[in-house]
Amino acid sequence: MLRLGEANRIEALAAYPNPDNNGNSLKWISKAEKPFRRVMKSGETIIVQENPASKEGVKPGNYLVVIPVQNEGAIRAAAAFRIKVKSHYQLLLSHARLQTTSLLLNHHEMRLTTKMHHEAMDRLRRVLEVLDVVNKSKRFLSAAMALCNEISTRLSCSRVSLGILNGRYVRVRAMSHTDTFGREMDVVQAIEAAMEECLDQDIEVIHPKGDAAMYADRAATKLSESHGPSNILSLPVREDGTVTAVMTLERSFERPFDSLEEIETVRLIGDLCAPRLLDLNRSDRWFGARMASRARKHVSLLLGHEHTWVKLGGVLVFLVAVFLATAKGEYRIKTSFALEAQNQQVVVAPFDTFTKSVSVAPGDRVEGGKSILGTLETSELRLKLAALKAEQLGYQKQRAASMRDRKTAEAQIAQAQSDKVAAEIRLIERKIDQAALVSPITGWVVSEDLKQQIGAPVETGKILFEIAGIDSLRAELYVPESSIAKVATGQDGELASVGHPDQKVQFVIERINPIAEVVNNQNVFRVRARILENLEWMRPGMEGEARISAGKKSYLWIASHRLVNWLRMKLWV
Repeated sequence: MLRLGEANRIEALAAYPNPDNNGNSLKWISKAEKPFRRVMKSGETIIVQENPASKEGVKPGNYLVVIPVQNEGAIRAAAAFRIKVKSHYQLLLSHARLQTTSLLLNHHEMRLTTKMHHEAMDRLRRVLEVLDVVNKSKRFLSAAMALCNEISTRLSCSRVSLGILNGRYVRVRAMSHTDTFGREMDVVQAIEAAMEECLDQDIEVIHPKGDAAMYADRAATKLSESHGPSNILSLPVREDGTVTAVMTLERSFERPFDSLEEIETVRLIGDLCAPRLLDLNRSDRWFGARMASRARKHVSLLLGHEHTWVKLGGVLVFLVAVFLATAKGEYRIKTSFALEAQNQQVVVAPFDTFTKSVSVAPGDRVEGGKSILGTLETSELRLKLAALKAEQLGYQKQRAASMRDRKTAEAQIAQAQSDKVAAEIRLIERKIDQAALVSPITGWVVSEDLKQQIGAPVETGKILFEIAGIDSLRAELYVPESSIAKVATGQDGELASVGHPDQKVQFVIERINPIAEVVNNQNVFRVRARILENLEWMRPGMEGEARISAGKKSYLWIASHRLVNWLRMKLWV
């Protein structure tokens, strides 16, 4: 019998006659190597002559017959025969007989396989019968007693005990053919010791053990010697891969537990009955014990060694949540702002006239009382001034003549007319002086460019120039309606303009406008802030973003208060 082994090498499973010390009787097998490999590939019988004299016909001599051996439809090995024939008929007859022998071998293997299947089905039938008896019970004690009694009867045991893991110890809960027993009994304590010995090793413990057995059986030996002599078999019962109970079987010393089929049957019974028994055990306890068991299960799941990364992630999330809920940070309200000058004045047209010249442009810096912003046309005023002076001179001459003629009344009337004209002259002269528009304060020109309007008429009181002072600036903050309740005078903060985002400027809130207004389709309140430091680059009209310090709040509140307020408004019924 030949087969392919490791590295595609040929192995001999059996040979006849038995090889001698020198292996001479197996030398012929080397000649069967090529036919054997052909048979393993094709699956057909091959006949070759051992030492062919010629290639024509069948000659008397030794032949090799290689027949495939099949098992479950696959070629597992091949049988090689060395025969000696004298004719073609004898070769065919030998081939037929050898083919029949191979079929008998296959038939024998099929019978063995069928027998094993029948034995497995018989064990499964007995297991299902026991499971059916256990499932009919509605309470734990009755189900456990039924299990112990069934195993005791079917396996001819003197005693079968079932212990349930309770904390760190195993407690006997049922014993075959025994309705009542106490834990103070010696036999119960000995059985529990044997069960704990099996539980600690998580393996079947058989007493007496074989010479090659590596497990400890001290407690099982003591149980056998004290309450026997007897053969002991303890098996762990698992639920979801965890040992939760132990069964201990005792049988007369004449019948050892040496049958693997029996041990497999008991193991299968225990595994199939464990879910039902343990579920009944948990449900039969009083309410407090059930709640304590569930709490312990959840705590052990939380603190156990499984799912380490998930638990570590949960702990980190919990710590982050605690930190966010307890730690406090500076809550800042984000708003937009625009810089304005605290001191800003306008220069208006003092009389109706035309623009003559413009000396400044927007953004120019001017000095108060020195810088000429522009001039107005005074030609008409100067002509009118000349006419008034001539008229005044006439009234003065008339007064002098009246005084010479001693006409006192007429002299007084002429004097009054002269004073009236003098007043008009002073008014005209003042207007002429005002035609040169001088900046009232030192600052920047922030009005529009008037150079394109030279020669255009202007009316009295029309604003021509706007001058923003450079002494100090203030910020106008636009606080959203949702945040105005948290803003108060005296709060500080900092702002950064769009042109200089790297420089933060401190400010203090001075006044809050109590009336809201709409800016960029948003309801806002104007808040005036005093800037604590004026920098060279700061100009009126600059815009940017400001942050108002509104006190200490928890990080969780800072991150969630907008969403909470939005939900309160949406879910308000």
